[in-house]
Amino acid sequence: MSGTFASQGLGSCLQSQSCGHTHPLYHTTHRGAVRRQLARKASLLTTNVAAIPRTAAPSQPKLPRHSVPDQTGKGLSQAPPFTLNDVRNAIPKHLWQKSTWRSFAHLAWDLGVVAALAVGATRIDSWAVWPAYWLAQGTMFWALFVVGHDCGHQSFSNNKRLNDFVGNLVHSSILVPYHGWRVSHRTHHSNHGHVENDESWHPTTHKLYSQMDPLARLGRLLFPLPLFAYPFYLWQRSPGKKGSHYDPESDLFVPGEGPLVRTSNKFMQGMLIILGLCTLTLGPVAMFNLYFMPYWINVVWLDIVTYLHHHGAEDPNEKVPWYRGQEWSYLRGGLSTLDRDYGIFNWIHHDIGTHVVHHLFPQIPHYNLTEATKAAKPVFGDYYREPTKSKGPIPFHLLEPLKRSFAQDHYVDNTGDVVYYKADEQMSDVWTTVKQAFGGK
Repeated sequence: MSGTFASQGLGSCLQSQSCGHTHPLYHTTHRGAVRRQLARKASLLTTNVAAIPRTAAPSQPKLPRHSVPDQTGKGLSQAPPFTLNDVRNAIPKHLWQKSTWRSFAHLAWDLGVVAALAVGATRIDSWAVWPAYWLAQGTMFWALFVVGHDCGHQSFSNNKRLNDFVGNLVHSSILVPYHGWRVSHRTHHSNHGHVENDESWHPTTHKLYSQMDPLARLGRLLFPLPLFAYPFYLWQRSPGKKGSHYDPESDLFVPGEGPLVRTSNKFMQGMLIILGLCTLTLGPVAMFNLYFMPYWINVVWLDIVTYLHHHGAEDPNEKVPWYRGQEWSYLRGGLSTLDRDYGIFNWIHHDIGTHVVHHLFPQIPHYNLTEATKAAKPVFGDYYREPTKSKGPIPFHLLEPLKRSFAQDHYVDNTGDVVYYKADEQMSDVWTTVKQAFGGK
């Protein structure tokens, strides 16, 4: 998942003079198909991720050209001794099957819980209850995002039109432009683990990092600011990347995808109209409680989950490798992702923590990912990082790697085919950075 994704977008947005006016929601200026196509880097893969490449890895993997010694703790930056097909063949065929009715059952459950929470909180209407409602409903909004995420990967059903229709409905209900997100998330999966070509939560190079002003660095790294970044990323992507998920002429998209982006923008416009009418009818305080606070809880969930799947190894002595050039491959990039245990939320959020197998084979339905991971683990061997189990229903254990990563994972070297995050020692003095950001000394 994509999902990003996101505090890089906030950093970029904070650097610019304007975030909300640079990219109109429905931009119709025509730049020309040829210009858009040339602007699209050839290195970015644009094939549907459901058609995962079946080419085997070299039988004799070469040693990577490290900019620094291996920091995975187990030599896991080396090319693996198995191929993508080895992993594929280990997963039983029935786990690849999609059930439309089962997918709709998950969606119906989510919508039922959302409705019940809203009705219950409205009837009680007490400030002693509203904060609990915000947390619960925001958690369910994130569950809805995961259903739309399945639609984007075409794992909801075997019917693409149905997948895209449901995806547009579900994602627009939580203010996500389905097709804009789907395309950028496709790029993320196709280039996962690549320093420059990955789309969401990819590292900032030292050169780009040094060009960021203190305010942008705060938005990028000062916990918990990055956890609110996703809407800004949708408007203006990540540092070093141009375009908007709402702009059908953006370099994010290839010729022919503009109409799909416009369709999702119309769904978004419809949702904004509904929210406006509800605000006029119920009042701003009611909508603040019923929708807008849960929306931001959902954003925090999205940013935490997507960040932790690509950063912050649970072993403090281990770092996650990132690749460039000949050292990058689809398999090695996928193996650099991390599974997480979210306690009780594993079930609520449709097993989104089973991330490694999902990144390699996103067409597997979410309800089969746990079993598929068990089948693939003997092939992975040490290349699979077993997630720490939550000691209770709430995954408090994930706060430590999350905060540690934001404190230590600031940038990577400008060169080197296998690199790791490095820390900006000056960022440890947070208050100095805050003063610099606001013009102090």
